[in-house]
Amino acid sequence: MCEMISIVADDKIPFLKGALEHAASVEFLKGSSITASDVRDADVVVTRTRTKCDRELLEGSSVKLIASATIGIDHIDQDYCRLAGIRWINAPGCNSSSVEQYVISALLYLANEKNLDLSRLILGVIGVGNVGGKVARSAAALGMEVLLNDPPRKRKEGGKEFLELEEVLNRADIITLHTPLNRGEEDNTFHLVDRHFLKNVKRGVVLINTSRGPVVDEISLMESMKNGQLSDVILDVFEKEPYISPDLLDTVSIATPHIAGYSLDGKANGTTVAVRAISSEFNLGMDQWTPAEIPVPAKNEILGDAAGSGRYEILWDMFRQSYDITLDDRRLRDDPGSFEDQRGDYPFRREPVAYSARIFQGYPELTEILEKLGFSVLADYCA
Repeated sequence: MCEMISIVADDKIPFLKGALEHAASVEFLKGSSITASDVRDADVVVTRTRTKCDRELLEGSSVKLIASATIGIDHIDQDYCRLAGIRWINAPGCNSSSVEQYVISALLYLANEKNLDLSRLILGVIGVGNVGGKVARSAAALGMEVLLNDPPRKRKEGGKEFLELEEVLNRADIITLHTPLNRGEEDNTFHLVDRHFLKNVKRGVVLINTSRGPVVDEISLMESMKNGQLSDVILDVFEKEPYISPDLLDTVSIATPHIAGYSLDGKANGTTVAVRAISSEFNLGMDQWTPAEIPVPAKNEILGDAAGSGRYEILWDMFRQSYDITLDDRRLRDDPGSFEDQRGDYPFRREPVAYSARIFQGYPELTEILEKLGFSVLADYCA
């Protein structure tokens, strides 16, 4: 093993404390407050999206690797890192199942709140990567018709699976965004949702954004909500977060503080990628490292009674026992100024794979849906 390396890490990255200290000097700091002086003598920066890794932070430092324990990369100045010889890694797909869980919770909430029959609605998925692909499969399990739009994949893969954006906008009843933030060039997504985009959607469409805040022009969004072009908007990300316009917060149906991907499962995946990358770069012998244990839910058996309940009523009743999106919405509305604190101290959340489900008076279709959503379904229980 080589001599001990120096690491500066965001103090809110779960499962990281205790993982590397035997092989490195590790300093944990608030991610948004890490400065150039903090990283001057560091070999590695372990970050989430709140540490801007650019020339201002890194110039003159000894940093050799940026390990981002998240899918996002728009906090990393890739051009500068390339010039400076600094390698960076991220964790694509690490929280894809967590975002999938968030979107399905949103769909089932809307189905019950608005008395919607999802099987009669069309979902448009904009961006069909790790997250968008999983959302599409789960929406299909709920009975929805799914339309896919992903220009880079269409150019690479061809075929009729991917539709032009205009067709998706014209046909979809609900649109969910899962694109990276690209500024300029062929696949620009900065202000992808602008006046032109919103004029082309069906009147009364629902919009969900769990990608990046600047993908949506919030001024145009507000106009479309006020004139009825959009019926409901669910936002996990905001253009100028952590600041949220009070008018926007009052208008959207659901607002949450950039936590769609914040399940413990997703966080563990991201930390795993970061630790293994550091190990590989510096020969630490931890290339197969995983967190010792992910906490299990205090109540990991979900019960449901299908007697007298509609399909989406019972599905929402059961799904919300694993994750209820309205609780995150309520916390943010109660104290929007604590956006960053709510992210840093996010409550316990496990994905459906951590739960088993039992249904009283259920039927095979329900069992199949729950299994496709990730639950382990046990035999019906007796009342």
